Amino acid sequence: MPQIPVAVLGATGSVGQRFVSLLEGHPWFKVIALAASDRSVGQKYSQAMRWILNEPMPDYAKDMVVVPATVEAAQARIVFSALHSEIAKELEPQFAKAGMAVCSNASSFRQAADVPLLLPEVNADHIQLVKTQRTNRSWSGCIVTNPNCTSAGLTVALKALNDAFGVKKVFAVSLQALSGAGYPGVSSMDILDNVIPNINGEEEKVELEPRKMLGKLNENKIEFADIKFSAHTNRVAVLDGHTVCASVEFATLPPDVQSVLQTLSAYQASAGADELPSSPRPVIHVREEADRPQPRLDRLTGKGMSTVVGRVREDPLFHIKFVVLSHNTIRGAAGGSIYNAELLVNEGLL
Repeated sequence: MPQIPVAVLGATGSVGQRFVSLLEGHPWFKVIALAASDRSVGQKYSQAMRWILNEPMPDYAKDMVVVPATVEAAQARIVFSALHSEIAKELEPQFAKAGMAVCSNASSFRQAADVPLLLPEVNADHIQLVKTQRTNRSWSGCIVTNPNCTSAGLTVALKALNDAFGVKKVFAVSLQALSGAGYPGVSSMDILDNVIPNINGEEEKVELEPRKMLGKLNENKIEFADIKFSAHTNRVAVLDGHTVCASVEFATLPPDVQSVLQTLSAYQASAGADELPSSPRPVIHVREEADRPQPRLDRLTGKGMSTVVGRVREDPLFHIKFVVLSHNTIRGAAGGSIYNAELLVNEGLL
């Protein structure tokens, strides 16, 4: 099929750069506009900011002139938003009203009743909520969101376990990478030789977002999953890759460790979400070594889209405990939004 024109909003920031990198050579999408704040507008993309990714800046983007983040300047069928939440709350509806599909990394609309909060390998059917959104808001475009980067990997693992055994309670402690704070992010004087045991707003997101994603779409609304969460979120001196240590209590008699391992390894995305260009392969990669997963070694599993689970064992307080790792700026941010856009196209909802 002809490539679909797409734009990136907030293209000069850390997540925006990840969008630019991941969209290079995409078989379905062609970047026609890179938009950013006024201080970058009019400059070539290569001159508008400092490129911070390990991968080289794609050639296609270097000489593109940065445009304003407006409907008139960023005309495309799909808009990938890496905007800050306050700005996204104002701008994203403007693009949806103009008929564009907004695939957003911002938190502004994640909990809106008619906005899908998507991990396609978990809740691809929630994409149908777009139809209700268009009716409710009288626009021909849409807004589709991906979750907080810490919620992503944890929710994928919980989906497999909830389907098989029924999850009742989750206690989670995150060790979150520096790239999750954007660039320049956390001061070196704060993070070196240190762990920061608070990330504003993160605990609330981790305790709420998985319940929406694990919920059921029923009569054009999401019935949240009846699971209790308690989360502690921490910033650590790791560049990329969020680690979550989780303990889970099940609703029925607890499974043994081997059953949990088999369930996680065997989990597959539903039809329609399993063969897209960004589909994680595998969805969940189980490590059985005593000291894995580790961010530096495992964050690029499945090109950064797979969820890695390890240290599965019995929990003396709950039933099972394990460690989850996911790449926060790929699976938990830009890659997740691109995956959502592919699902929109595949379901004929663009």
